[in-house]
Amino acid sequence: MGVDFSSAPSQRKSIVAALGELQGAQGQVLRLEQIQSFASLDEFGAFLLEPAAWIGGFDLPFGLPRELVEHLGWPQQWAALMQHYTQLPREEIRRLFAAFCAGRPVGAKFAHRACDGPAGSSPSMKWVNPPVAYMLHAGVPLLLQAGATLPGLHQGRDPSKLALEAYPGLLAREILGRRSYKSDDKAKQTPERLIARKDLIDALEQGRSRLGLRLKLSHAQRELLIDDARGDRLDAVLCLMQAAWASRQPNFGLPAAIDPLEGWIVSA
Repeated sequence: MGVDFSSAPSQRKSIVAALGELQGAQGQVLRLEQIQSFASLDEFGAFLLEPAAWIGGFDLPFGLPRELVEHLGWPQQWAALMQHYTQLPREEIRRLFAAFCAGRPVGAKFAHRACDGPAGSSPSMKWVNPPVAYMLHAGVPLLLQAGATLPGLHQGRDPSKLALEAYPGLLAREILGRRSYKSDDKAKQTPERLIARKDLIDALEQGRSRLGLRLKLSHAQRELLIDDARGDRLDAVLCLMQAAWASRQPNFGLPAAIDPLEGWIVSA
């Protein structure tokens, strides 16, 4: 499963889950089975609670930078930290994080996790553009509620549900470089971005990435991904590819030693 997450889903901007299955003797073909959308956190939470075995790549941070946590004097065990953090109002999170940034020099305002460099990801304390701090705040409680295990961070009550932090931009950049393939702004949904989506999907179908997987799509699925100018469905599929890759790796492809407070982005 791959999930393009939103901290404030709606009918206009829903949470998208791409479901697939590995096929072939070597498990090198990933067939996209279906794409589902969820217009509320409750709806998505209920989906995660359904009795099903999965390994999922979720496009939301699972941890905060250790430097930030130590500065704020917050708990330094992941479960206790998440319990503390997810009970704070978002306005308080914004106030605390803005105050932290205000005291730091230009160019080094945010604290980073160790995985941000190799993944090219935004710091998980960002509250705007994108608001990943709020995504953590909204998403991790749903995973814990579902009993999921987060390898390297948390042993859940349901060992058949495995949640990994994914980042679609990591795989997209490997294939496209800095070419943009999506935009929420209608004015920026250009022919160039359409061509980039086509090129990205071609590469995934042909297995032209270091993940060593070939994506298998129906004609209708391919057109759906190409036509999705916002890129939400395509991002869910990119997360699905990362989860499928992880399912074939020792320790899910995670480094031998990761910070148990910060976590890691799979395939970084």
